Amino acid sequence: MSHCYCCPNCKTNKTRFNLIEQVAHPVKKNPQTGEIIEEYTNETAEPFHLLYKGPQYRVQCAACGLVEDENTFMAFGQYKETK
Repeated sequence: MSHCYCCPNCKTNKTRFNLIEQVAHPVKKNPQTGEIIEEYTNETAEPFHLLYKGPQYRVQCAACGLVEDENTFMAFGQYKETK
């Protein structure tokens, strides 16, 4: 997270961002009622329950509101540094 960011949408913001921590809660729900039947941990998930493997953080531009993967903001930040 100690990388230079630049928003790929508004192309001017390099300082104001919201870091969104993604925390997955694996659950099993009743298909009729939507009630949570069971909650899992990474150790107790059933064989057919794929655990979340996405990014830990997403970034939101605090100027225009764009929410993307952190790599998108980092790549655009590196690109803008070379220009």
